[in-house]
Parts: sequence; structure tokens; C-alpha cells
Amino acid sequence: MNRWHRALTSVIALALVTAFASPLLSQSNSAPAPASPASAPAPAPTEKAPPSVQPAAPPADATATEAAADPAKKIYTVPAGTKVLLQLRSAVNTKSAKAGDGVYLASTFPVVVGNRVMIPAGVYVQGLVDRVVRAGHVKGRAQLDMHFTSMIFPNGSVVEIPGLVNSLPGASKQSIKDNGEGTIEQQGDKGRNAGEVAKVAIPTGGTVGSIGGLAGGHPLAGGVVGIGAGLAAVGLVSLFTRGADVNIESGTQVEMILQRPLLLEEANLATGPAPSLVPAANQPKPLEKPNRPYVLCPPGGLGCQ
Repeated sequence: MNRWHRALTSVIALALVTAFASPLLSQSNSAPAPASPASAPAPAPTEKAPPSVQPAAPPADATATEAAADPAKKIYTVPAGTKVLLQLRSAVNTKSAKAGDGVYLASTFPVVVGNRVMIPAGVYVQGLVDRVVRAGHVKGRAQLDMHFTSMIFPNGSVVEIPGLVNSLPGASKQSIKDNGEGTIEQQGDKGRNAGEVAKVAIPTGGTVGSIGGLAGGHPLAGGVVGIGAGLAAVGLVSLFTRGADVNIESGTQVEMILQRPLLLEEANLATGPAPSLVPAANQPKPLEKPNRPYVLCPPGGLGCQ
């Protein structure tokens, strides 16, 4: 009896378990299986943007070299009215000079602005002759106008300059006219020349007149007449003689004044050796000397060889 009771109880329990477990099993079987990584659909391909071209960054040493080669230019100003003491390297004379001739000088004392040397000693200066006036026979003094055009620094850099002659320190025979052009004028010395001629003419004329008067029996009158003739000769000599020319010898001190401010860069003030220049390969050939024409002349003729 107990056996049948336990068997029945087991069957009922199994039926109850089956009744409660079947809905859970059906739900678990109906749930979709999780997608595996391999079977997952691939994402839709997206359109890639074209890569932007970026310039290659220069190496650090190249950047530093470029920055050093092209620094920010700093401008230095030498104010207008600054005076520069120069020394003439080539003589200038109104007897031989003409407009357009070159004038060559060099600075002999540094120019300082603030606490910095702007124009050192030894800077070469070029100029041009503008006007030449020779002294007249009766009146008019010799005059010379020139201006300065460029300045060459020791490192080879060239700067244009607006300069005129301000004075000739130590000159005793030339002066600078106050006309805004820096005109150099020669002092007149025709009187001195006439005096030198008179020193010769008066004794000579007097002697010759005295000899002539002595021969005529009037030596005193002859001397007076001779002196008068000598003075007349002096007047004739002065009439046909020009006044003194402007003669500025090499080595003369010339003071230049800047008409406008002079602008300088760091490259002009830098010190260092002058850049070496190499002659170009294709140099123009020198002109050949003209051949003298052959002249046939009789033997013994003048000018024949």
C-alpha cells in the first residue's frame, strides 16, 4: 500500500513539474539566439574624405638658419644736418675739371648718434662735380660746385647719400659761399700777381728810361717815363691774365653736411671682411689699336721712315 502511494505521489509531482516547466522551456526556445561576431552584419561603408596635404615640417636647423638669414630689419637714422669729416683722395682744379667728373674721398673721423657709431672712419665717399666757373680776366672769381652721391662701408654695402660741402677746414685760399649749394670760391689774387709783375716792371722800366734819358741829357725825366711804361705793361699783363683757379689738393680736409636724414640698416653697420668678387668668364675683349695707314712717299721726304 505504501509502495503504490509513493508511486502515485511521484507521478503527480512529475506532472506538476512538467506543467510548470513547459512554458519556460517554450519561451527560452522561442528567444532568438545572440548573433555571433562572425555572423554580425558589417557596417555600411562610409565615404572617406580626401586626406589634406600638409607641408612637411622643415628640420629644426634649417628653420633656425632661415630665421637668422632674414631677421627683422631695424632702421637707424642719421639726422639731417649731421657733419662728416672727409679727406680728398683726388685733387680737383677748375682749370682741368668739368661737370660730371668724379670726386673721391674717405671719412677720417667716426660719426656717433646716441651711443652707436653710425659712420665709422675709413668709409669711402663718392661725389660728382656739378659746375665749374673759371676766374675772369678783369673780374669774377673761380667757383666749383660738387655734391656727394654714395657711401661705401667697410663691409662692402653701398648707401646713397644726400650731401653737400659745408666747409674746407684749414683752407686759406678757398671759402664756401652761403648760397645753399656749397659753392667753393677761390679768393682773388690778381693784385698780388700785378704786384709781382710791378716788382719787375718798375725797376726794369725805370732803368731803361734812365738810360734813354741819360743819352738824351735828361736822366730824371727818362726814369719817370720808364716807370710809367712799366706800369702800363703791368696793366696789360693783368688784362690778359686770369684770376687764380680753385685748386683743392689731394689730402685736403672736406666737411660734408647731410641735407636729408640718412637711413641705415644693420647690414650697413655690420663689421666684417668685404665680399670677394670673382670676375665673370665672358669678359669683353679689349679694343684693338687702329692700324696706321701705310703712306708711300718719296725717299727723303718729310715724315717718311
